[in-house]
Amino acid sequence: MTADLVFVNGEVITVNAKNEVTESVAVKGNRIIAVGPKERTEPYVGKRTRKIDLQGRSLLPGWIDSHVHLTLYGVYQLGINCKDQRIRTLDDLLTALKRKARRTPKGAWIRAWGFNENELEDRRYPTLQELDAVTEDHPVMITRTCGHISVVNGKALEIAGIDGNTPDPRGGRIERDSSGRLTGKLIEAAHMHMNRIARFTEKEIRDGIQIASDHFLAHGITSIHEAGGFGPDNWRWIQQAVQKGDVRVRVYAMIGSLNDSRDFVQKMMAAGVVTGTGDHRFKIGPAKLFLDGSSTGPTIATRQPYTSDPGNRGILYYDEDEVFEILGEAHQKGYQITAHAQGDEAIQQFLHCVERALRKHPRSDHRHRIEHAGICPPDLQRRIRELKVIPVPNPPFPYEFGDIYLRHYGERVHHMYPARDFIDRGILAAAGSDAPITFCDPLLGIHTAVNRRSREGTAVGADQRVSVMDAIRLYTWNGAYASFEETVKGSVETGKLADLVVLNGSLLQEDPERIKDLQVDMTVLDGEIVYRR
Repeated sequence: MTADLVFVNGEVITVNAKNEVTESVAVKGNRIIAVGPKERTEPYVGKRTRKIDLQGRSLLPGWIDSHVHLTLYGVYQLGINCKDQRIRTLDDLLTALKRKARRTPKGAWIRAWGFNENELEDRRYPTLQELDAVTEDHPVMITRTCGHISVVNGKALEIAGIDGNTPDPRGGRIERDSSGRLTGKLIEAAHMHMNRIARFTEKEIRDGIQIASDHFLAHGITSIHEAGGFGPDNWRWIQQAVQKGDVRVRVYAMIGSLNDSRDFVQKMMAAGVVTGTGDHRFKIGPAKLFLDGSSTGPTIATRQPYTSDPGNRGILYYDEDEVFEILGEAHQKGYQITAHAQGDEAIQQFLHCVERALRKHPRSDHRHRIEHAGICPPDLQRRIRELKVIPVPNPPFPYEFGDIYLRHYGERVHHMYPARDFIDRGILAAAGSDAPITFCDPLLGIHTAVNRRSREGTAVGADQRVSVMDAIRLYTWNGAYASFEETVKGSVETGKLADLVVLNGSLLQEDPERIKDLQVDMTVLDGEIVYRR
């Protein structure tokens, strides 16, 4: 047998059961056919074999992002990026919005994303009056970096049918000032409702999905766990994009939606589409509910009040019986189940549901998950281990949001996204970026998991630091396990899919403080080089 590709003289981080590091890999078609010292791959080198000298660079399994929003990430790239370093003040943002309005047809939506009032010199949201001064001919929607809060102008409120008499939706709030007047700020369920109103066009969705796929491949991400978008249409668009080749990353799609996740789960169960249906390019994942809010809002549901606000413990979307009614049924019918649960109150609620479901309908190897598992102290960690639940923390969050966490949660940061505790307790956890909430780059996630420092250099739960190899495993084999695919991907082993990433240096030899500065030189998917820097 002659290989199509052979990589030699590298730091091949296999992520196999022994975490072996070797130097050479041979690929035939879309499979790995040999791994080891160069003597093992040399017999597969023929006249047509493409031989790539790694010159000591790291080669690893393609990264698996176990929690990301493909559609949302893509369509956001079409709007104004508030994370852009040129937007430092509200005036900068308002100017950018006015510029966008001038070249946008009347009536079309003007959108901005990644807004974080803490990053601006003004340290506040724009007012309704300021947004109305931008344009009265376009609806304007600025989505906060957390994806759970937005601020809109009067035109958007008018289109959504929201006025001073509109009641707060369950699980959300339409903010009013001290005089009872609308401020334009929409929180949780109120924001999700506006998401439904401010629909993207099908062209925007299709363009965005392709942009997202290309960005992920450029970061070495070959598989994603799609965490939910805009309802059933989201699924259809992604599947069609996969079929056309516009989306090349492998997709494990959660049965979840940003808008009314409960309704979507029920409809999909009624349709009989179950976890595991599909192939290696697009596969159905777990049934998912949103249980609470965002860690930076802050709107997560906590057992104790926020350090920054003693009268606030966040928002729960459902009570426990409602969660069990939906996800308990999904478990009974054979689905993997999961929930967006950031605060310890929400995590506890979901674990109660899993425990009830397993007691009523015992099932081995269910691999139920918790998305985020934000504040997860030892008592909840013990229950996670007992129930064999897979937490999916977000390693890059402390980098961008760590100083916010310290302000809102105080000492609880020592058990936020607690990767070290999970490993020490024998809990298998996978890593997700939650992009576009923060950056999708897995190298930044590995950097933060290893260092646990914010962008400003502040220690954020330093006792949760992990080794480089442990961090790599969060983004590779563990991600494959979380989607029941560890036999076909997640490590560099003979017979597995040839999904690989090559870096521009040695990940194991790099100064831990500089891991985030490494770059992807090459991404291989299905045995084909799909990205080169």
